[in-house]
Amino acid sequence: MTPQRNTGAGAEAELPEYAGHYRLESCLGSGGMGVVHLARSTSGMKVAVKVVHAEFARDPEFRGRFRQEVGAARKVSGAFTAPVVDADPEAERPWMATLFIPGPTLAEQVKRNGPMDSGELRRLMAGLAEALRDIHRVGVVHRDLKPSNVLLAEDGPKVIDFGISRPKDSELRTETGKLIGTPPFMAPEQFRRPREVGPAADIFALGSVMVHAATGRGPFDSDSPYVVAYQVVHDEPDLTGVPANLASLVGRCLAKEPEDRPTPDELMRELRSVAASYDTQAFIPSQRTTDGAQPDAGGAEAAEPQVTGSQAESGEPVSDPEPSKRRRRIRLGLAAVAVVTSVAALATALALGGDDGAGGTGGTARATGGPSSSAADFTGWTATPKAPAAGGEARDGGGGGGEGGVPQCAYDARRLICAQTGLVSALDTSDGRVLWRRPLGKGDRPREAPALAGGLALLVTHSGKRVEALDPASGEVRWTRDVSSYEGVATAGGTLLLTAADGTVTGVDAGSGQEAWSGRVPGQSRPYFVAFPKDPLAYATTASDDGRTRITAVDPATGEVRWERSLDGTLTLVGTADGALVLLAEGGEYGKVDAVVRYDPRGRDTRRITLNVPLQQARAAVRDERVYLLAFDGALVAVDTGRAEQSWSLQTAVSRGSAPVADGAHVYFSAADGRLLAVDADAGKLVGQTALRLGANGGEVVSALPAPRAVDGRVFAGAPDGTVFGVDGTDPADW
Repeated sequence: MTPQRNTGAGAEAELPEYAGHYRLESCLGSGGMGVVHLARSTSGMKVAVKVVHAEFARDPEFRGRFRQEVGAARKVSGAFTAPVVDADPEAERPWMATLFIPGPTLAEQVKRNGPMDSGELRRLMAGLAEALRDIHRVGVVHRDLKPSNVLLAEDGPKVIDFGISRPKDSELRTETGKLIGTPPFMAPEQFRRPREVGPAADIFALGSVMVHAATGRGPFDSDSPYVVAYQVVHDEPDLTGVPANLASLVGRCLAKEPEDRPTPDELMRELRSVAASYDTQAFIPSQRTTDGAQPDAGGAEAAEPQVTGSQAESGEPVSDPEPSKRRRRIRLGLAAVAVVTSVAALATALALGGDDGAGGTGGTARATGGPSSSAADFTGWTATPKAPAAGGEARDGGGGGGEGGVPQCAYDARRLICAQTGLVSALDTSDGRVLWRRPLGKGDRPREAPALAGGLALLVTHSGKRVEALDPASGEVRWTRDVSSYEGVATAGGTLLLTAADGTVTGVDAGSGQEAWSGRVPGQSRPYFVAFPKDPLAYATTASDDGRTRITAVDPATGEVRWERSLDGTLTLVGTADGALVLLAEGGEYGKVDAVVRYDPRGRDTRRITLNVPLQQARAAVRDERVYLLAFDGALVAVDTGRAEQSWSLQTAVSRGSAPVADGAHVYFSAADGRLLAVDADAGKLVGQTALRLGANGGEVVSALPAPRAVDGRVFAGAPDGTVFGVDGTDPADW
């Protein structure tokens, strides 16, 4: 798709086609400071990219504010915001990419469908209170909460646009005489004393947003921003049309003095008592019973006690007739608790069970379970790749938003090759011992897990924009290559495929680093390749404006095109099975995945299996004839392409999980709080999950998670606390 063009006086002649490695596809909206685009990463992930107008890119003060926006957005990336995927405030045209969240803004929803009903308003207010709690907890004040900055996603409202937010540790200060915000949603103190604006200003804005959602107007309404400012400071709000059971609470949010307004936690407690229909356990899956069976939907007497959101928040212990089994029960219930309580409260709930869920310290490994029941007698372990510094702390931070971040690992025989910010290391898969470490450049981070090709581990660094080929046995660098001028970087078989901006593809032998071939791929103007284990070909796909997708299969060693087809629909290739390609088909208003397509190039046979319910931002794993799809909101679906039917679906309550992996018996995926979850591949039931691994900054939620690795009955994963761990995949119930 061609880049969007601005029109009108003073507009740029043409907006950029790329921001970093993200291809800009269409314009989602434009504001005074920049343009927001729908874009795709090289792997096909949808993101929203904010690109600053050229005139502001030349202003040093604005660049400082944009850096502050990026920093604030990164600090609060979590379940109630659009997580930051990438950013470059120092680029010629500064930009920031966040995960694309399908759904209208609150302003669009009210304009299109009118005021919300009472139940919708309660859920909206609760979601915004949770969002503000997480935003304020990391020391950020949003300062511009308004209907157009609230996205209505399927799993609740998301707060976006931190362009004028103010972290407590910010070096920027509000200039004298300059008001920052949107008058109908600004608090009195933002007009009277803008230097003293704190978290309570966001609560005032929440009250104004709720009035708008309930009535279609604000509590202070005038065509003149000056009149609105006077009303905000001096007049009482107009709450006509706000449901009676919410009017008092909304009125308290709109109190003139900050100290008279409720906190987010107080709001959530009040909302639980507003109406019995506001049920914080509405999305909690059934708990496991002691014999591993699932209780019925109504909660049979055999079901074990659940940890509710209110109990987790207050620290009240759960009534348990068998205290010795409490730790295991709490661990199994964490997915449910995660939906309705804070990350910090989750850690508290876990502590009640006597397990801190922390990873190993320093560079050592520790066992995390008893003798395995598997044939290999594997004992689970947890290790921290970061070397210990003075005092036993991990250097450069160990995760949870620290300098290290989540390790991304590749499996190489008896080793895991793991990369994280500033470090690449190798771990022994049998016990987690660190075999070697190699530092990366300061602040340099991997773009993805290392790729194993040509007998080497190929690491693409995000900051350094280069490829380093390492000896898996020693960590020694065998060759490096600058890839900053290429738009696409992929590994297929023993070849590194580099795509230039003009569409030229260069094949590099992974073992030697020498160029093997270079040329264009017919029918692909700018090919981005994907490849899969045990498949000798690399594939490039391009969706056209006529609703079809062109697929080109290339021999990565020579660049020779083996075959080419054009299929109906907007398709994303996710795997191969027995020579056939498996693709996800997008459809609907927000491009949700609504079908799985199986295409066999040998007989040109196409089979389409429609999903019972379309899935948002689905990621998939292919195992034989089965395809497992995990949606953004936690819905996990199994599709049998051989029988052309959806086998089962499960609501896991894990938002923004990793891509799933399958080993035939189970489906595994990671959660943002560090848990590894296992689902029975045949029955579609949750059968086990590990403890949380949040790290020191437990209030921050990881925006992107690497998929776990499942090999020979063992499962390995990286966690937000900077640890890597291995578990016995044959018995997830014993995790």
